[in-house]
Amino acid sequence: MSSIRLASAQFPVSEPQNWNVYADQIRAWVADAAKNGAQLLLFPEYAAMSLAALFDTETRADLNKQVQAMQSLRDDYLALHVALAQQYGVYIVAGSFPWQCEDGRVVNRAWFCAPDGRSSYQDKQIMTRFERESWNVTSGDGLRIFRTKLGVIAINICYDCEFPLLARAQCEAGAQLLLVPSCTDTNAGYHRVRVGAQARALENQCVVLQSPLVGTAPWSAAVDINVGSAALYGPPDYGFPDDGVIAQGTMNQAQWIYADIDLDQIERVRQSGQVLNYEHWFEQNACGIAMPKVDIIDL
Repeated sequence: MSSIRLASAQFPVSEPQNWNVYADQIRAWVADAAKNGAQLLLFPEYAAMSLAALFDTETRADLNKQVQAMQSLRDDYLALHVALAQQYGVYIVAGSFPWQCEDGRVVNRAWFCAPDGRSSYQDKQIMTRFERESWNVTSGDGLRIFRTKLGVIAINICYDCEFPLLARAQCEAGAQLLLVPSCTDTNAGYHRVRVGAQARALENQCVVLQSPLVGTAPWSAAVDINVGSAALYGPPDYGFPDDGVIAQGTMNQAQWIYADIDLDQIERVRQSGQVLNYEHWFEQNACGIAMPKVDIIDL
């Protein structure tokens, strides 16, 4: 496989005055990444929450009312990203959205849009305390991997990447690239996700692309403070940087970061690296633990 160009957004939370302002912002970001040759674009966890600015003051201040109001925008939100993926011939992971299911549950859902107009999604598996205790956001559908023309890709939404069996199950099912959209309101939170992302790259001998929400939105009850740095991490082994950091953005600055990667490197390092973490996983005492089920989606 030839090299592919990845783009990870340090995407700024904003206060759009109407839908068109927000849509134009997304269009401009996608156009910029496509102009720079990106083939896969990753937006952060809860990047959709800027849309809550479209509602009245009472709704903005109430987490549950925000979620209910945003359901009126979700079809347009998905359609926007699907159309842009088709227009530019790229894969796009849209910023995750608090999506209400038919049974009333609200899940944290990241839509993966393909250049041919198809789309699928990955729901967050393990909720943070804020999601559980303040927001009533719950675990959604199970783990998936996505077989694309670029390679086999998996998504761990933020906190999920801190739990090794999730990514491990996806990598055992074939994933070589793990996408981690994130939203953290403290430096400690950002570093927890970063450490998780780097650990997943190490133990699975894969590459991990992280995309954080950045900036402040004092008006928002959900995403008022956001910190982080986008990065691409790999295993510290043959063909990769000694510290595993392939590319990294400037902390808290709105920007794209780009990185070129050949996923054949993953297979080479798994087969003949200095160490064989991926192969030797099963030598742990925990090897008898049942792995999570993973569905395979073609995109």
